[in-house]
Amino acid sequence: MGVQLGGLIKGRELEIRDLKNRLVAIDAFNTMFQFLTTIRDRETGEPLKDSKGSVTSHLSGLLYRTTKFIEGGIKPVYVFDGKRPDFKYVSAERKEKRDDARVRWKEAVDKGDSKEAFKQARMSASIDAEMIENAKKLLGYMGVPVIQAPSEGEAQCAWMCKEGKVWAAASQDWDAIIFGAPRLIRNLSITGKRRNFRTGSYYEVKPEMVESKDVLKELGINREQLIMMSMMIGTDFNPGVKGVGPKIALKKVIEFKTFGQLSKEYELPEEVYEFFLNPPHEDIKIASKEMNEDKIVKFMVDEHEFSQERIDNVIKRLKMNKPSSSSLSKWLK
Repeated sequence: MGVQLGGLIKGRELEIRDLKNRLVAIDAFNTMFQFLTTIRDRETGEPLKDSKGSVTSHLSGLLYRTTKFIEGGIKPVYVFDGKRPDFKYVSAERKEKRDDARVRWKEAVDKGDSKEAFKQARMSASIDAEMIENAKKLLGYMGVPVIQAPSEGEAQCAWMCKEGKVWAAASQDWDAIIFGAPRLIRNLSITGKRRNFRTGSYYEVKPEMVESKDVLKELGINREQLIMMSMMIGTDFNPGVKGVGPKIALKKVIEFKTFGQLSKEYELPEEVYEFFLNPPHEDIKIASKEMNEDKIVKFMVDEHEFSQERIDNVIKRLKMNKPSSSSLSKWLK
């Protein structure tokens, strides 16, 4: 979920073509959740599955969306979460909400209420070890670099962007900016026509870019104060200050200026502040891989029962657009 800064921070709308020849670090878990919540049966809310019961919604999303990225000239690098910090309290809260949604999902299915069933099914989505392993396999077979973060994926994305190893971080959450990313791209994995499940109408979603320098200038604060403000609102790592929203938080960090002063007044956890300020990361080298057509077919068609014709078409599209392994450096310029 991440910190809720949408009321104060506005991005600049982009077209996919604006990201041509750019290396982009994508928050893998965030992206997988989007596919798991949207790629479902419209009547029952069930995710896509093969005959063995393995969920394949995320594989479908990753396959087709990543292919679209590559066709658009984007070089994607997927970054997976590692060990969550002990103080990430929100996980228990999310589990409780997911469990409750599963109960209401079953009730809606029994009543034949497809709209409510789909809504509750989306809220019950979760990622397990098998899904993660399969996602990494597919991306590897496609020749797409996969990075394993030591902790939060967005923290690793932010560090890679800050160090110039990628041009931007991509996620729906704002956390990458809080972790220090110079550039954040939102809506990348949901770009295109989207359906409003309440009204049935369609609307256009475009990528948007948020630059940290613009955010800090607009708000009149520094990065340390942005972290402080986020903590007052509430993050995945602390509950925030009761009754404080973005506008009040901004006013308070301008008033108190430093974390030491602010925490004396509101008792904010220093370990969370330090986690955002100096997040865990790995000093990695991004290496291009060659696509393995045979393994894509075996994995997607033979093991997970995707259409041979559709997979062949994807492979054809990838072969037409994939850069050579020797040209990786050009994507950073």
